[in-house]
Amino acid sequence: MSVAVAQQRANEIFAANRASGRIALDAAAVGGRTRRTRVHEAGSLRVRFPNVTAEALEAVIVNTGGGMTGGDRFAIEIALGEGARLTAGTAAAEKIYRSIGPDAEMTVRLDVAAGGRLAWLPQETILFDGAQLKRRIDIDLAQGASLVMAEAVVFGRAAMDEAMNHGVFADRWRLRREGRLIFADNARLDGAIAEKLSASAVAAGGIAMASVLVAPAGEAKLSRVRALDFVGEAGISAWNGIALARLCGRDGASLRHDLIAVLAALGQDVPRLWLQ
Repeated sequence: MSVAVAQQRANEIFAANRASGRIALDAAAVGGRTRRTRVHEAGSLRVRFPNVTAEALEAVIVNTGGGMTGGDRFAIEIALGEGARLTAGTAAAEKIYRSIGPDAEMTVRLDVAAGGRLAWLPQETILFDGAQLKRRIDIDLAQGASLVMAEAVVFGRAAMDEAMNHGVFADRWRLRREGRLIFADNARLDGAIAEKLSASAVAAGGIAMASVLVAPAGEAKLSRVRALDFVGEAGISAWNGIALARLCGRDGASLRHDLIAVLAALGQDVPRLWLQ
């Protein structure tokens, strides 16, 4: 067997053992309550609805594969109709394991119609040493739609004395209102991650970070956030009707404490699974 044929076969075996998953969820307001109108599940992603009697709908995303590693591909698409209300989260923290080559890829697409309200509140993403994650989040809000979105990333597990010494984390967010771009954010850390996080201009030794995006954002809620006493570092800015809070903690536990406090100040309850 030639070297080229052997390499091709190895690549085919590797690709066949990669995980893939997709969720496409549509929800609509029906008789004053939000109901799912379409649910598509493929691969290792599932979505469950533990609270179907309330006015708002709750969706819990489950990765049956137990994590992601290099070459895995996941996609989540959520569309809310006019007046629909949904809180979407995950059953557990998403774990990104070491890659021997390609990136793990996650894409998220969120569309909210007029009068709709979406709270996108997954639990933390934990990156292990050697992990490589590329993530893209695209959101489109109609006029009158609202969004509360929180994403947290933890680089290693301090409680297990594990550090993310090397790897890749690339994150791209785009928020549009009626198709017009109103917020864009790109973040990338690669190479010697732990060393870079130790720099005072990056995280001053913290290993846990979160961003909270709110649209629209009222001044009263922002004042309550600014008045909080944080365990870690935090800052919040507002412009053009949106607000963004950045949080940095020494570990995942301190970050979660501050993140829950921020969401409470914004009037947003966290999913029950966060508290278990």
